[in-house]
Amino acid sequence: MTRPDEHRVDPDVDLRVPADRRELAAHPAAVLGTIAAGGALGALARAGVQTAFPHPPAGFGWATFGVNVTGCLLIGALMAVLTARPAGPLVRPFLGVGVLGGFTTFSTYVVDVRQAVAAGAPGTALAYLAATVLLALPAVVAGDAVAGRLLARAGREATR
Repeated sequence: MTRPDEHRVDPDVDLRVPADRRELAAHPAAVLGTIAAGGALGALARAGVQTAFPHPPAGFGWATFGVNVTGCLLIGALMAVLTARPAGPLVRPFLGVGVLGGFTTFSTYVVDVRQAVAAGAPGTALAYLAATVLLALPAVVAGDAVAGRLLARAGREATR
């Protein structure tokens, strides 16, 4: 038997699972519209951060790095919250796939790395590559752990 916290990946997007296919088939426009709306908000938030903190081609992409690590932290926290407190069927597609999917970016990360190499800063490119990989996954784990602890504490305080 699996524990609820063993599967924090959003099942709404796993079309190999018959129940998930049925859920999407029942309300495809609502799910896709929700993802699109969330994606637009997330992308606008990312664009705002990147506009506020630009970097030269040879520089470290701090804005994209911060967005990606923060987005990973938030997705970990979101999955912990939604595992502990199930929400409506459109919450995960909106916040997880839409907002946080639009907020984080792999493509800009890769373009930033390529620009740093082309600008003669391979050390910066390598540091950026490594730092993102080394901090993004732990950020998901940390978001999950911190949110899980906060939820557990709130649950204990509510039962007093």
